[in-house]
Amino acid sequence: MESLAIRAFNDGMAQNTHNEKPTLVLGATGKTGRRVLERLNARGLPTRVGSRSAEPPFDWEDRTTWAPALEGVGSVYVSYYPDLAAPGAVETVGSFAELAVRNGVPRLVLLAGRGEPEAEEAEQAVRDSGAELTIVRSTWFAQNFSEEYFVDGLLAGELALPAGDIPEPFVDADDIADVAVEALTDDRHVGELYELTGPRLLTFAEAVDEISTAAGREIRYVPVGVDEFASALAAQEAPEEVIDLLRYLFTEVLDGRNAHAMDGVQRALGREPKDFADYARDAAATGVWKG
Repeated sequence: MESLAIRAFNDGMAQNTHNEKPTLVLGATGKTGRRVLERLNARGLPTRVGSRSAEPPFDWEDRTTWAPALEGVGSVYVSYYPDLAAPGAVETVGSFAELAVRNGVPRLVLLAGRGEPEAEEAEQAVRDSGAELTIVRSTWFAQNFSEEYFVDGLLAGELALPAGDIPEPFVDADDIADVAVEALTDDRHVGELYELTGPRLLTFAEAVDEISTAAGREIRYVPVGVDEFASALAAQEAPEEVIDLLRYLFTEVLDGRNAHAMDGVQRALGREPKDFADYARDAAATGVWKG
């Protein structure tokens, strides 16, 4: 009978072998992918950048790029652009997962959206591939205020959104990346679903108030209709698929279904998630919201 010590040694050897192979990070220039890549590199672990400008390139819309990007890797961080709720995402992500497993890449960590039925269908499609899967299901990123299309409004002193008074437990992208890296490198996370949120609920108006305080200048939240919001994004030359996604999120997903905090960060990392006030303070220190 195998002793516990021998079993632990064998498990450790298997995990070390797994971590010797590169991790393919899809969406490596995005908010979470960039952070996952930085953390893996900081640990001295081999990585492969998954983007259209990388070598070999990876493009969700060009399936001939998938197999070369997967060659020789041991795990994949799967981040789909623009979102798993986008049309065609379920079939595309499912096909990628099947190819990965067929090519000997079993370990997948999937970034999914919270409260999105389409994202849950994509999760199941990846499960059906037989992958060693960890699902990281996330609420609204705090970094949407500092690294995305909300920045221009905050700089102008007025953020207009069709968010009403529905609260969200905004999650920090650093917490998402920390959980993803643990899932990519530690076997104990295989089969887990981590629903990631911040520690407390805030309306968008309250979030803007906290940003205003951290930035040391007056910034107002202004409620608008979704059509007016979409027109403003189009004027900023936001991609049409991003506008469609935000319209969907604000009109359907932001209905109160996610108005509760979850313990995913605590379960995965053994610590509390970062509070929005701490995020706002740290982001303000970079000067991103200076008028």
